[in-house]
Order: sequence, then C-alpha cells, then structure tokens
Amino acid sequence: MAIGDTISGSTFVVDLGKFEVETVQQVCGLSFGMDTVEIKEVTRAGEVLVRRQAGSRRGGEITITRGVDRSQVFTDWIQKTMTKRDMDDVREDITLMVLGPDKKPVKRVHLSRAWASGWHRDALDAANGPVNEAVTIAYEDIVVEDA
Repeated sequence: MAIGDTISGSTFVVDLGKFEVETVQQVCGLSFGMDTVEIKEVTRAGEVLVRRQAGSRRGGEITITRGVDRSQVFTDWIQKTMTKRDMDDVREDITLMVLGPDKKPVKRVHLSRAWASGWHRDALDAANGPVNEAVTIAYEDIVVEDA
C-alpha cells in the first residue's frame, strides 16, 4: 500500500489474550491521549508564567459491534466481566487487528487491562436482517502500531 492510500474493504479481528476469537463488523471510539498538567511559576519580576506539560496517558472506551451468534469465547468473557465483582480477575489485554483487503494485518491496536463495561442489543424485529449487539470495552492503556 502506498503512503497516503486509504484502506477499503477492511476486516477487524479481536484477539482476546493470545487467541483470535472473532471477526467483528465495526469498532468505534478508538482514540488515545495524554492529560495536560499546568504548572504556574512566578518570575523574579513578579509575572505569573503558566507552562503546560504532558501528564499521564489516558485510558478510554471503544464499542465493538458484532453478530449475536459469534464467538462463544468472547461472549463468555463479556458475561464474566459483567457479573464478576473482582475486576482484576477479568481484565484482559485485547488486540484489535485491522486486516486489509488481502487479509493481511495493516494495523494492530493493543488495549491493556480491558473489560466489558456495557452491552447493547439491536431491537429484535423478525422483519429485519441479522441481530447485532454492541459491547463497550473500557481499557487502561492503548498502543497503536503498524503491522
């Protein structure tokens, strides 16, 4: 792929721990950032200087949309994180892989100490197509790398 090309026809794969668990329809909300810390100083002349510097990295949330009949391993992990009180026991490192049209990895997004923090299912309507669910995943840190 040439520099500046966009990826079309991509596939998104979720790896839970070390195992590829499923291909999903959509991933929303991928972002990362750092807190900004303001430091105020007073010069010898009595002027107040405000300096800004980088603070700690922020965690975040993403939403994964998938069919309800997908990976049982991922479903079990989602249910476990929603019902278990010991969050340290259920947090997992997750990797989202973006595959190009040739099914080769283009990007990897590593989410550290992630857990399912929300779940939503589309309306159940017999006249419509497949039923999807959206899972909100909270994480403590994110690392994005080219494949």
